[in-house]
Order: sequence, then structure tokens, then C-alpha cells
Amino acid sequence: MDNKSKSFLEKYLNNSSPTGFESSGQEIWLEYIKPYIDEYFTDTYGSVVGVINPSAKYKVVIEAHADEISWFVNYINDEGYIYVQRNGGSDHQIAPSKRVNIHTENGIVKGVFGWPAIHVRNKENEEKPTLKNIIVDIGCNNKEEVEELGVHVGSVMTFDDELMELGKDFLVGRALDNRMGGYMIAEVARRLKENKKELPFGLYIVNAVQEEVGLRGAQMIAERIKPNLAIVTDVCHETTSPLYDRIKNGLQKAGDGPVLTYGPAVHNNVLKLIIESAEKNDIPFQRAAASRATGTDTDAFAYSNEGVASALISLPLKYMHTTVETVHRADVENVIQLIYQFLLNVQDGQDFRYIK
Repeated sequence: MDNKSKSFLEKYLNNSSPTGFESSGQEIWLEYIKPYIDEYFTDTYGSVVGVINPSAKYKVVIEAHADEISWFVNYINDEGYIYVQRNGGSDHQIAPSKRVNIHTENGIVKGVFGWPAIHVRNKENEEKPTLKNIIVDIGCNNKEEVEELGVHVGSVMTFDDELMELGKDFLVGRALDNRMGGYMIAEVARRLKENKKELPFGLYIVNAVQEEVGLRGAQMIAERIKPNLAIVTDVCHETTSPLYDRIKNGLQKAGDGPVLTYGPAVHNNVLKLIIESAEKNDIPFQRAAASRATGTDTDAFAYSNEGVASALISLPLKYMHTTVETVHRADVENVIQLIYQFLLNVQDGQDFRYIK
């Protein structure tokens, strides 16, 4: 990670891009990749696609999703306290004592998730945080003051946390799921350009919106591009930290390389070529199994159109959907390298069908 890529990553991750409101982050991402692509286009809901060799008939996608989990203002009581609703898989258990940014037409309004002091809680039957009792305090005395600041039902809010380094090996912050993926596919495009690699096919670098609410952005953009091949990168659970059930969730360790998933939506012939690319270039990797669905945009691409040969390359992530999501620097680099080397192994018009 050089100074240019580090500066981009910090700017991109520290920006807020909640589901349905991704535009500011998409603009940062697009500005970074413009020198490395031939053209770009966007769709109605804000997915952004950088294209290399746009006239090529054979189309290959590398994809990540741009949105982060967040909250909606759901109800404002007479005393000016705000109750929330999830936007994506936001975690009510971690909310108390967190700071938030409420995004309004007038700019950011600061707030905090308040919580009763330990002194007044019932030790024998302690109430847990739920959507029914967590509240946001923005320093107002009543509902009218809240609304005067531009905060209303439907206003979206994000946690106020930024990227930090942890030790020499780890990066920590909110929204690494999955703007770290957006960073990685942007770096693939950059390396192809700077290394003067000429691809024999069209490459579509896709940063899709609304993954956190059902893979919606990928579903839309897949129908528009109609690719022949799709490689999706997202995060997966790092399971070596306490409280993870490895029998249920498998063993994925930070620092041991990208995780390659087996499952119905993952095309085995594509996966085989990814593994060959990893082994040929001494890129470490791990394996995981998905029951029924991967739960990522891989599913949206695989089952779009008439079926798209698709595979998933995941980044092990600690503490998913918290403000301290954590990844290993070596894994980030190895995901970039694996996607890059895989693309160099794909042939123009390559047919991945099982039966020909």
C-alpha cells in the first residue's frame, strides 16, 4: 500500500455511505479509478462501473459493494429522544454509548446512543439493548428542537468512527464491509494500467449499491451488463477470536489469505481457475463452504440473466457489523493479487460450462 492508495483508502472509508445513500462514497471511488479505465457508467440507484475495453464482446466483472449498515430515525418523542430502525444489519447490542452522525439537508447533526448508568440498572434482571429501548440524544429538549435541526423520520445516521491502524498488521474501522472490497478492485484496475497489461476481454469494475438489504444493486447492474463471468469480493467471518463456533462457521484466520467459497452459486470451473492462479503465484488461500447461498452479491450475479459463471473471493474480517471491523494487511494485498493474476489467466471467450 503506497501513499496514493493509503490516502484513497482513508478518504473512502472515513466517508459515510449508508445503504440507499451511497453517492458521496461512489464519487470518491470513481474519481480514484478514472485514470485506470477507458469509460464509466452509473445506474439509476447509484452503482458505478468502470470499464476497460468497452467494445469487447466477452465481458468479465470484478465486483464489490459500496454500502454500509446504518440507522433510520423511526420516531421522535416529545422530550426530543430519537428511536431508530435498522438500515441493513445494524447491531443494537453495540449501539449504547456510540456516537453517530445524522445526515440532513442542513449537514451533519451529531448525536449519541444513550444508555442508563450501571448504578441504576437491575443487576439480577438487567435489561439488554433492543430496538425498543436504545435511543439517540442530539442535545435537544423537545421534538420541535429536533425538527428545527433538520432531523426527521427517515433521516439516516451512521456511527462516527474512522479508520485506524492496530499494531503493524491490522486495519480497523467501520464499513470495511465492504468498502475494503471497493478499494481492492480499484487497486486491481490500477495495477493493470500501471503494469501495462492488455486484457483480451472487456473488464467491468463494479461498485454496487444496496447489498446490505438483499443484493439489490448487484441484481440491477447484472441485468444491465449481462456479463459472461463475474468475480465478487466481499468479507467473511474471521473465526479465531473468542465466541465463534468453528464447527458451525468453519475456520478462517486473518493473515492466512483470501477465503475461497464452495457452494451452488460458485461455479466450480471458475473456482478451479482461481485456485490454479493462486498456486501458480504462491498466493495463500483458505477454503469455506456455503449452505444454499453465499449471502453475497455472488448469488445475484450467478442467477442473473441466463446464468453467469461466478465465484467469490472473500477477505477474512473480525467483528463484522461493528465499528471495529478488523482485517489483516497481508490478506488485503493477497486478495488484490489473486484477482489480478486470475484476470491474466482468463481467455477471451472462455467457456466455463460444465457440459459442452
